[in-house]
Amino acid sequence: MAHAFPEDELKPVSCEPQTRNRENPADIGLNDVLGNYSVTLIDSLSTLAILASDPEEQHARHALRDFQAGVKALVELYGDGSDEKRCGSRACGFDLDSKVQVFETNIRGVGGLLSAHLFAIGDLPIRGYTPVWEDDGRGKSVLIWDGVLNYDGQLLRLAHDLASRLLPAFSTATGLPYPRVNLRHGIPFYQDAESGVCRLDGTSSDPREITETCSAGAGSLVLEFTTLSRLTNDTRFEDLAKRAFWAVWERRSGVGLIGGGLDAESGQWTMPPLAGIGAGIDSFFEYALKASILLSGLSPPPTTTLTTPGMHDPQSYLQVWQASHSAIRHHIYRSSNTEKHPYYAQSDLLTGAPRYTWIDNLSAYYPGLLTLAGNVAEAIESHLLFSALWTRYSALPERWQPVGNMHTAGQPYIDPNFKHWAGRPEFVESNWYLFRATGDPWFLHVGEMFLRDVKRRCWTRCGWAALGDVVSGEQRDRMESFFLGETAKYLYLLFDEEHPLNKGDRPIVFSTEGHPLVIPDRLRTSSRSRSQSETGPPQESRDNAEDAPTCPAAPSPLPLTISNVANSPDLFHAAALAQLHLVPINPTRSSPLLEASGSSPGISLATVQSPSNYTFYPWTLPQSLIPPTGISSPIQVPITSTLTFPNLNPPAADGDKGGPQIIPLGALQKVVEGVLINSLSNIRLSMVQQSKSLGMAGVPEFRIQSIANWALGRDEKVLVSREAVAAVSPADPHFTRVKDLEMVDLVVDAFGIAEDPAGGQDDEKGKVLAEWDIELPENATMESSWSELQAMVLSLLSSTLAGTADHPTLTPADVKRPATLTRHIIPAILPTGAGAAQLPAALDPTTAEDPAQLPLGHLPISTIFFLDSTLCPPHRLPASIVRTHNILVLKRGGCSFAEKLASIPSFPPGPDALQLVIVLSVPESRSPGENHMSAGGELIRPLLDEVQRTPHGVERREPLAMVMVDGGEATVGVLRGAARSVGVFDEAGKLVEVKQGGLTEGGGEDGRVGLAVKRRYWFESMGVPIGNLIML
Repeated sequence: MAHAFPEDELKPVSCEPQTRNRENPADIGLNDVLGNYSVTLIDSLSTLAILASDPEEQHARHALRDFQAGVKALVELYGDGSDEKRCGSRACGFDLDSKVQVFETNIRGVGGLLSAHLFAIGDLPIRGYTPVWEDDGRGKSVLIWDGVLNYDGQLLRLAHDLASRLLPAFSTATGLPYPRVNLRHGIPFYQDAESGVCRLDGTSSDPREITETCSAGAGSLVLEFTTLSRLTNDTRFEDLAKRAFWAVWERRSGVGLIGGGLDAESGQWTMPPLAGIGAGIDSFFEYALKASILLSGLSPPPTTTLTTPGMHDPQSYLQVWQASHSAIRHHIYRSSNTEKHPYYAQSDLLTGAPRYTWIDNLSAYYPGLLTLAGNVAEAIESHLLFSALWTRYSALPERWQPVGNMHTAGQPYIDPNFKHWAGRPEFVESNWYLFRATGDPWFLHVGEMFLRDVKRRCWTRCGWAALGDVVSGEQRDRMESFFLGETAKYLYLLFDEEHPLNKGDRPIVFSTEGHPLVIPDRLRTSSRSRSQSETGPPQESRDNAEDAPTCPAAPSPLPLTISNVANSPDLFHAAALAQLHLVPINPTRSSPLLEASGSSPGISLATVQSPSNYTFYPWTLPQSLIPPTGISSPIQVPITSTLTFPNLNPPAADGDKGGPQIIPLGALQKVVEGVLINSLSNIRLSMVQQSKSLGMAGVPEFRIQSIANWALGRDEKVLVSREAVAAVSPADPHFTRVKDLEMVDLVVDAFGIAEDPAGGQDDEKGKVLAEWDIELPENATMESSWSELQAMVLSLLSSTLAGTADHPTLTPADVKRPATLTRHIIPAILPTGAGAAQLPAALDPTTAEDPAQLPLGHLPISTIFFLDSTLCPPHRLPASIVRTHNILVLKRGGCSFAEKLASIPSFPPGPDALQLVIVLSVPESRSPGENHMSAGGELIRPLLDEVQRTPHGVERREPLAMVMVDGGEATVGVLRGAARSVGVFDEAGKLVEVKQGGLTEGGGEDGRVGLAVKRRYWFESMGVPIGNLIML
């Protein structure tokens, strides 16, 4: 205030104000934030309000006086936001010719004003401050701040003014706001962007204005804008912010990740398409979880054309957080299976494949968010690494590389372009959340380390400087507003355990700028249902209680050492990754020893000396917290292997073998499932061993993690063609093809009925694969429908049944609907046990070509009988069916697999006789556990625990081959569409058969339904399966 006010920031080294760079409008590092509206004061008001609850009365009184004086200073500069006093000495509200970033202006300006307003009127607590509304003598209710100001909501009106000036940025078709806006003129630079006019005077230095925003910038408006809408009854802000949030989420990739940059006009992700948890993405996740807290118990605003009811549901935001965290754990998290200590890196947005390993300073917020969500163990694990890095560098570099390169001899290093520390709060913010959740004194010592290092490295005679280099300690002449608005705030709350904000039990959230926000209780009462009593909880709270994140109880202090964190078996894993063993034992920690003076707080040896050897950390950790018999669990060393294939291409005609051994053109092809290898010549596959992903947990398998140094996602498959495999020796133990004895694929050519071009027909009717549609009366059964179908066929359109009370009415199918032949691949599982039989040679050829490559309509087997029943005793299948059909399809359930096979009569083998039984595992036949497996694409293996027998109990001489497939609607429809005949047992136990020639006649040999079995193979390397390598 003494050296820079009313400007935006202070230069702490030169003791001068920092203003916008008007000479260089492209200097967005300054101009995005500094809007010429005293941003540091606005950003610091909530910190002053928090300091006003200090346990020392004098300090609290001074802080409250400074808070109120700061509010008065703002009002004098920018007016009080009312029509009568709209203008101040500097501007009328925030009518300023400043082009600013929407995100930064919202979190610093709008959020700071709203939080300060909530403190001023008592909706956020200040110890000893009880606001009393009084009449000012002119009929207006005010809070009288003696000798300072009569407060009547000036900050709220100024917040409304500032937020209103951001609204032009939301005029996009995508719902994503433009990244920047002029507080006076709106967005003329975007409106003229296509014609290249980027400045108000008509000049342009670029072909068009940058319209790229980021997920954090577009999706981190919900907290401030919703609070503003609820306090002012102006729903525009809440609607637009929520619309922008969901516009980001709807653009997530197929693997559930969101990227950093996306274009506000097109909605497309920008290049490179990276996903992570840090810069450009961070606060989107934060606002997903915190919005579910802030919105809890609130009635939704009226639905408009901009929003839907689901956009207002707090449970929806919680589900976004849960889905996001799940995707992060699966694709971005680098686990201890492959790293010395886990961390979160950068992955490919579309596939989840690892792309970069750097860790940025902003990512230090994530442990705090995990703590808020109740994932305390993961939060501690993540925070350990940031604590180790701070111990090593006495600050956090903006970007650190845990994986070295040839220039660093393979050792971790600081990115040379990101050596600075800007005074960021994320690390101490997470430290505060973790201490509140665990009470572990370890986090107090982390906070003490943070405080000592900032004190000795960043103090200047008029402020706190950022560090230009965390190693050398070079200071930068800038103090961003968040240092006082966030960093100092979280540090203070860490050590004041009795602060009201540390004791409350209300849905108070801290914004991404560290501003506490809450929707006052008086605005939450309307969320109760009219049918509920005033004492009962809202129905939504009861419904969602089980899904809400819960923070686990803090563990009991350990004897002698107290700290559970200091006794963590992986404590030294983070130390090893950060290389704390390279820190000198008695350093001066990049700081001289100084006597206390007006320009220095004083640096003594005790300020810089560690009680330990720095492998215990934080470096302030006392001996009393160091475990006397501390043991580190061993660091896992991943088992890796590399398969390098030679040049498998035939030599040139002239015999020349020279030239580089390169991968042939077209050898690799990107497909939806992953990568297709058409030639293994000169290919190098890098593999890592891990536990089997499905089925037998704990059984090791290899996963190909990269092809020719191109990293793959965890779920990406490597598909290799038969031609590529044929060039490799089958006796090579490093690359062995093994027949899968559990799973096969059914290749099916089936007819489906195209949608009625005239419309108006029920989609379900299209599933009846006959020449007639059946209109069933209410409560009619499937058996009765097949009875009527039989009667219809036999009577050839006889109308004697029409209109009677006991039979449905028959109507001709629309003959205009054409039938189309399509190919389908259906996974099937083979049975096990004494009754399991091998596939017959006709279905399991050893030298035939891949059936999936046969032309459409030319599969070898076309006689399929679809039994729309379970085939259980006393029902028996007629002998005519098994003699004239190669495939029998029936439903699971009602009896055992052995009983089903025993209901099939014996028959002489022959090319036209039954060869395979396909059992449909329909949903009603599965247990809850099987339904869960089916949802994940797994099938349970059928057990035939006794030898197969005929209906007369005689052991079957030629056992029947059987497979089981998922019995969902899609599979049932395909197999029904491939059947020559469909049958069902009527109520008398008689089989009613309907031939489906109507769908195949006229097609001839070019349009025949059919089925074939395709064998699956897996690959092994030295006896270990390669899980994600599949042969086509």
